Amino acid sequence: MSRADRVLLAAGGGALVLLAAAAWMLFAPSIGEASPAAQTDPFAEASVLVVPSIAPASTAATTVVVDVQGGVAHPGVRELAAGSRVADAIAAAGGYAADADLAAAAGTINLAEPLLDGGQVRVPRVGDSAVVAQGAAPGDGAPATGDGVSGDGGLVNLNTASPEELEALPGIGQVTVQKIVAARQERPFTSLDDAVQRGVIHRGQLEDIQALATAG
Repeated sequence: MSRADRVLLAAGGGALVLLAAAAWMLFAPSIGEASPAAQTDPFAEASVLVVPSIAPASTAATTVVVDVQGGVAHPGVRELAAGSRVADAIAAAGGYAADADLAAAAGTINLAEPLLDGGQVRVPRVGDSAVVAQGAAPGDGAPATGDGVSGDGGLVNLNTASPEELEALPGIGQVTVQKIVAARQERPFTSLDDAVQRGVIHRGQLEDIQALATAG
């Protein structure tokens, strides 16, 4: 092979190499260029964000609001824990007042009853309920006048007198007034001595009021 042939062959080989390199640069993806999928879908390479589920807040009431009235130390609206009982409401209102009719309360109030939101607890006071006095039969004596004072010399009748009239008697306090009202609701007194025998008043109180009161 002549020198001219070798030069021509070398030139042809170099041209093929240049042609191949140009073709590769034309069709191969550029370095660092994003793939078509990445170009069309910006979230294709994004990480999946997991959002933890949040449990809905409980709608169950945790408190109840009740109105406590009547014979309690501090009447008014009270907020208590859900599931509280009537006894809890009375305690929250300071407990029974001095003028609470404990006998009537025991017969009308269920201390174990669950409280209802928006409800009311009413403790009866002494004298809240009208006391039906069973007076003597016609002709057996003067009937009660209805104001707690008998027709016999203006004496205070233990069976019909109001709590205020009873408490105005000497030696008779609020506790004794409650005992008198509770006892006469069970059975009217037949005499002052009957009140002593039933343990409602004692002998010392009887001596204090016997000139001012009567019964029967």
